[in-house]
Amino acid sequence: MIIILKPEVDPSGPEVQQILNLIHLHGEVQTRISGVTGKERKVVEIYVIGDTSRLPDEEIQRLPGVERVVRVSKKYRLIGRHRDDLEPLGFEYNGLYFDQDSFHIFAGLCAVDTPENVEAMFRALKEAGIATSRMGAYKPRTNPYSFQGHGRKCLPWVFELAGKYGIKCIAMEVTRENHIEEIYEELERAGRPTGVMLQIGTRNAQNFELLKAVGSQDEFPVLYKRGMGITLEESLNACEYIASEGNRKIIFCLRGVKTNLGDPHRNLVDFAHVPVVKGLTRLPVCVDPTHSVGRRQLAPDGLQEIFHAAAQGVIAGANMILVEFHPRPETALCDGPQALRLEELPHFLEDMRIVREAYLARRDLARRYAGLTKEVSHGYPLSSACTV
Repeated sequence: MIIILKPEVDPSGPEVQQILNLIHLHGEVQTRISGVTGKERKVVEIYVIGDTSRLPDEEIQRLPGVERVVRVSKKYRLIGRHRDDLEPLGFEYNGLYFDQDSFHIFAGLCAVDTPENVEAMFRALKEAGIATSRMGAYKPRTNPYSFQGHGRKCLPWVFELAGKYGIKCIAMEVTRENHIEEIYEELERAGRPTGVMLQIGTRNAQNFELLKAVGSQDEFPVLYKRGMGITLEESLNACEYIASEGNRKIIFCLRGVKTNLGDPHRNLVDFAHVPVVKGLTRLPVCVDPTHSVGRRQLAPDGLQEIFHAAAQGVIAGANMILVEFHPRPETALCDGPQALRLEELPHFLEDMRIVREAYLARRDLARRYAGLTKEVSHGYPLSSACTV
């Protein structure tokens, strides 16, 4: 059950205490209070977890401060959509807003290598008017002898350069709980010149202790990448793990699934699941075309295959793109063959702008036709309602 409070209610006020007293009077349940930031207002929701069958909906609805009560299904109790009138799980972070209507491009290095390359990337983003990036300091690798990332020692100069070029948020993978602490400490030491979005990589998709760790802190938002070899439901349940610990600032990332049916691409592109995830949950959805395609290859039409894959996600309504660039991919210490070149950045950004505008036009068209259908159902003739 989700109890949505009226906007003026103080989460620590007597109205909330009265609600909690009534809830616990009727059963052994757990309650969590969370703020959901929408575009128009901030809403406080009380999540009631456990056997809620004995809780009296109508009695709770009549309590002071209650706007409405929503019964939820067993699946994705905290991140799930359940009903269309629930507020989306949007959130603001470091001056940026993320929800199922927003759109951001996080372009950058798969793995941080040299200060010169990081600075070149940030400079190019600033010139393009982009304030979001990706930078890998901790890199889990299949081969134990491959480059594992510079780790903590690169964080000071990465954060300093991000501040210099106005980068507001960096997506950065963590593989252990102590990485969260290291990032926090180095950000504090640097004077918080930027922000960090903690990334859960596909190899940690079901590392439940790590999921609990990123969920139990509310300093950083979380970018969860779908497990490459598990079902969509299992991946969404992993996001539920994060939310159940208290952190609702989650973005779900599609990055392709592991199967040879996608050859010659690195993974089988799964971006048709963008509207599926947005329909099942209230989470913003990201796509990672770089790891899906896994190679820098021109198509006969002159577009990079990675451009085409990214466009599939954006035209389906993706709210974020995570894409790799590098000033000199041939010298990259990690996944160089799949990184786009820095000189391709303006082309990529303009291409994504075109596709995003096409998606918005498609969405507006669908809304017009939905309104038209309602008018026809009320007896209005088709010809009088349809003007192009």
